[in-house]
Amino acid sequence: MATVQDNMVVSLEYTLRLANNEVIDSSEGREPLTFIQGLGQIIPGLERALEGMAVGEEKDIVVLPEDGYGEENPDLFEELPRAIFPPDVEVGEAYRMHTENGASVTVFVEEVGEDSVLVNLNHPLAGQTLYFHVKIAGLREATEEELAEGLLGEDEDEEGCSCGCEGCNGC
Repeated sequence: MATVQDNMVVSLEYTLRLANNEVIDSSEGREPLTFIQGLGQIIPGLERALEGMAVGEEKDIVVLPEDGYGEENPDLFEELPRAIFPPDVEVGEAYRMHTENGASVTVFVEEVGEDSVLVNLNHPLAGQTLYFHVKIAGLREATEEELAEGLLGEDEDEEGCSCGCEGCNGC
């Protein structure tokens, strides 16, 4: 019987909750999340916990921040000029911006002031313990082409984001 191991294409049904039991993402009503095990396409704590599971097997998994999206880094909050944002900017919105060296980043609006906007460059799930309920829906060996090019699942954007957060745009 095949089990989840490196270089296997895994189809995963899942529900993701936070500590307050709020469901923040789920594959319910959608295609399962599909990825190649061992290539770092999902968060490390979840990937490790899936190892050895078989098709049809279900499991509850707790992923601590250091094995998920990391701890929230206070150095990743920045005050930016209000003028560079649209007039209707609101707390909670996400924007794609470029750093001084040209890197593309997603920032999340924390506060809107008269002359400035406080943004957060941390992932929205940074510092959160994540509670997954998972079921292995499918499993097969990855092809050589998939291993060479990577596998872009239904729930991922072109930059490989599969965090499930709204507006992540390539987290």
